This record gives sequence, structure tokens and C-alpha cells, in this order.
Amino acid sequence: MPRRPEPMRFSLPAGTDPAAVRARVVMLERLLERSFTIPGVNVPVGFDAIIGLVPVLGDVVTTALGAYVVWEARNLGLPKWKLARMGANVLLDTAIGAIPLVGDAADILFRSNTRNLKILTRHLDKHHPETRVIEG
Repeated sequence: MPRRPEPMRFSLPAGTDPAAVRARVVMLERLLERSFTIPGVNVPVGFDAIIGLVPVLGDVVTTALGAYVVWEARNLGLPKWKLARMGANVLLDTAIGAIPLVGDAADILFRSNTRNLKILTRHLDKHHPETRVIEG
């Protein structure tokens, strides 16, 4: 009898420690920006671009998810200037995404969640080096 494939399982840590926050933000960024690849052009696309196709509601949802990353960064104690930069990334993504059609294409090019993840991981690597994940 052929074996059935096992369902993909993953768990997100629920703690407030830097390692748990890093795992949650990395997973959210992957989901929003790089969930799958468009065949033929090999461009990674996430749910941020897909949800953004829904007028108004899609922009509200993606802005809220981007704001969640900034909120997590604030809870970790990032400096105000880094939080302002992250907030500006979310606001710019929201402003561009509000433009019909052009904004949907721009969601693929301007990845605010990826930019914010980079700001957050640099901070974590410097101030909480034990949270680093060695891939390979």
C-alpha cells in the first residue's frame, strides 16, 4: 500500500524572547513576500501581492501585518530611528499599494517586510547574537 505524504507541520514560538520574535517575523516575511515563485520568470511572490489585489481591504490587511512586525521590533527595544524607518517602509508600501494596478505591480518590487526584517535581524545579530540561525 503506498504511503500518503505527511502534512507539513510547523510551529511558531509564542514567547517574547528575541529568538521567538525572530522566528515569527522570519516566518511572516516568508509568507508575505516569498511564498511561491511565478513559473517562467522565477520571481518570488507572497501573499502581500495577492491580498493587495483586493481593493481597500487588501491594503488594510497588508498594512496591519506590516505594522505587526514594527510592533514586535518595538517590544524588542529597537531605537526610535529604526522604528521610524520601519514605519516609513510600511507607509510607503501602503501608499504605493493604494494605486490601482501600478501598486499591485510595485508590491512585487518594493518589499517592505523584507526590508524591515533586514533592519530587525541586524539589530538582533548585534544585540542578541544567540538568536542567529546558521543555515546550510
